[in-house]
Amino acid sequence: MTSTLEQQLNHTVCRRMLIAYLMETMPKPNNPALEAVTGWPRRTVQDIIAKGLPGHGVRVEFVQEGVRNNDGYYRLLDWGSFDRAWVRQHLEAICTVLEVPLSGLPQP
Repeated sequence: MTSTLEQQLNHTVCRRMLIAYLMETMPKPNNPALEAVTGWPRRTVQDIIAKGLPGHGVRVEFVQEGVRNNDGYYRLLDWGSFDRAWVRQHLEAICTVLEVPLSGLPQP
């Protein structure tokens, strides 16, 4: 069953679901922390947050900490069109599609 699901999953949508999941489960997720967990470049993470997530109705806010513009972290406010329970249930398949080790992710 999982291999069939993995074949059906869209790589781009999986990236967006994983970033939403990480924003909810990581303590103070910022760009460097998201890059470290996923292994993706800075620009990829930034584009997902700025363009990809809003396209699915996902609402995110940046919580400013410190004086520099990039001192802070992201907070997930709304999952939008993504089903939070579905993402959690199929996290292993999402990670397989993206080649991101499940063992490196925070668990709910």
